[in-house]
Amino acid sequence: MVSVLLADDDPAIRTAIRKILSRHSSITVVGEAVNGGDALIQARRHDVDVMLLDIRMPLLSGLEVAREALGDRTKSTKVVLLTTFDLDEYVYEALRVGVSGFLLKSSTPDVITSAILEAADGNVLLSPSVTVRLVRKYSKAYEPVDTGALARLTGREREVLKAVATGLSNKEIAAGLAIAEETVKTHIGRILHKLQLRDRTQLVVFWYENGLG
Repeated sequence: MVSVLLADDDPAIRTAIRKILSRHSSITVVGEAVNGGDALIQARRHDVDVMLLDIRMPLLSGLEVAREALGDRTKSTKVVLLTTFDLDEYVYEALRVGVSGFLLKSSTPDVITSAILEAADGNVLLSPSVTVRLVRKYSKAYEPVDTGALARLTGREREVLKAVATGLSNKEIAAGLAIAEETVKTHIGRILHKLQLRDRTQLVVFWYENGLG
């Protein structure tokens, strides 16, 4: 069962999404928040699998709540941001923070439930090609963040990191490097640990913000 914390200052939106999610046998809404501050309080109270956050809320925005929640590395909570617009700069900042998805409020019920399940399973809800396009477009506006972390990677790990940064899937990386997919997953896990990042999307951000691609 995937537990969800829903945060939106519009009660009609909360009601509609709660009804959508309640129809799925594998999803349960364990909390609702009316603003960003309330969302953070409830996030500390409930150890949820996924937070579904409106990007624009009183007190704290969804991005601010996500940054705070995802900064707690003792939890494995995923975040999906909910909005009425899909401007690239909001999507990119969400990727930098480490969110798992960016969902329009106009999305169909199937898309919303699928997004929750995909996020809970550790997947990012943007295609690799879209992710790479956005990162290439906006990464130059940020200062490099590498503090010598790359030196901790082995040669093979750097090869895998470069492949991830170009948008290749695990299967494509395995074929290109002549290794098993499970080995690719192991390398990615070690890279994430060494660079203190949450997911492969943040690996893409790391690569381009440090001028490596």
